[in-house]
Amino acid sequence: MSEEIQTWWKCSNCGYTLQAPTPPEQCPSCHEKCAFIDVTCYTPECGGPGNIDPQLGQKP
Repeated sequence: MSEEIQTWWKCSNCGYTLQAPTPPEQCPSCHEKCAFIDVTCYTPECGGPGNIDPQLGQKP
């Protein structure tokens, strides 16, 4: 049985990142209903799945 790699999500308001299968309704950090951006790395150049893409994961 293979372990499913969870997606990294980044809050578009405060930049908080978390790993979860789906983004939360409300940000655990700023407590706002924000859009969450998928910042998971999908290529070997940035470490592959399970890692944050350094270009997308930077603070706004």
